Amino acid sequence: MAGVKKKRRYDSSGRREQARRNRQAILDAAQRQFLHRGYAATTVAAIAGEAGVSVETIYKAFGGKSGLVRALYERGLTGRGPAPAYQRSDEMRAQEQDPHVIMRKWSLLTAEVASVLTPIRLLMRDAAATDPDIAALLEETDAERLDRMRHHAIFLHERGYLRSGVSVSEVTDVLWTCSSVELYDLLVGRRGWPLPRFADFLANLMIAELLPGQRHDEAADPQGST
Repeated sequence: MAGVKKKRRYDSSGRREQARRNRQAILDAAQRQFLHRGYAATTVAAIAGEAGVSVETIYKAFGGKSGLVRALYERGLTGRGPAPAYQRSDEMRAQEQDPHVIMRKWSLLTAEVASVLTPIRLLMRDAAATDPDIAALLEETDAERLDRMRHHAIFLHERGYLRSGVSVSEVTDVLWTCSSVELYDLLVGRRGWPLPRFADFLANLMIAELLPGQRHDEAADPQGST
């Protein structure tokens, strides 16, 4: 059967790459439109026009404006590094033994993610007042972040890193506050702090509040020991 041609195998890699580029272009256009015009004033048609795709493509891939915001939020959570920030955080936590170093590396990752995520998060907060889908997304992502901070708190407790008397609930609240976009917006967005200063502030705050140290020893025994 030498004269019979072999059937060529279909290579879908080109189509997948085109879909990836289209998705990236759509999200980039959506972010620019949302942040420039606001959520309510932005239309799917305007996003499609800027991205160079059809409106149908956007609805098929994201389901509408709220789906685009969700995708932007999820993209922001990955940060700016070569691997998603949460993955880098978990890998670092598993390998590092010094709790002070863990706090400082967590702070760097928090600042990195906040620099990407804060504009989207603030957009969600404003849009939630009039869009029930965004309101539900805001509540869902709040719960997810709280759950992750509780997971970190349990890790610190199980490793024996926490100062005496501090509860997992208190640790969760401190980490929850430090990872909030509100804190980033106040200090970096409104007061103009450089990102390294903000990260250093977070680290010092977490270390002072959660780890054993001289400040808490002196507070417990203001007269000092003899």
